[in-house]
Amino acid sequence: MDSPVAALVLGHGAGGGVEAPDLIGATGAARSQRLAVALVEQPYRVAGRRSPPPASTLDEAWTAIVARLQEGPLADLPLLTGGRSSGARVACRTAADTGSVAVLCLAFPLHPPGRPEKTRLPELDAVKVPTLVVQGTNDPFGMPPDGPARTVAAIAGTHSLRSSGAVAAIVSEWLAALLA
Repeated sequence: MDSPVAALVLGHGAGGGVEAPDLIGATGAARSQRLAVALVEQPYRVAGRRSPPPASTLDEAWTAIVARLQEGPLADLPLLTGGRSSGARVACRTAADTGSVAVLCLAFPLHPPGRPEKTRLPELDAVKVPTLVVQGTNDPFGMPPDGPARTVAAIAGTHSLRSSGAVAAIVSEWLAALLA
């Protein structure tokens, strides 16, 4: 892309890769707003493992990958980070460490299905930069609330967010306002 205005680095969920429909929709939206986009496969997936390692290991790998991108192809660009599900959690936990200016969460798993007492809301609340959460209206992992720097956009669907077009429309609108 000629002269990107910012960069977006996105990670995948625990059970899938970067080809998820919501990641594809977010990628298209970001590119339409002149952002360079990097889709990151976590090292455990590259190694052929299906189950993710502990959160600290995911966060360490993510931070190292983002740092490498910032030293190379994404140098000197404002950085937005995000991902779907587990990747959204990683982006939230590492937003300050990566210097992210905004966070995009697709299908943030607020709690395990049927276990609302095991909330992960503190991970979202810890993010101090503008944050967009795109969540399915019937997501068994819950619906996060809006927050001081957080907008929650509900779309029809479950945790899979299969409508790349709906995701793209919401993300594009948010990015346009954010970058204005």
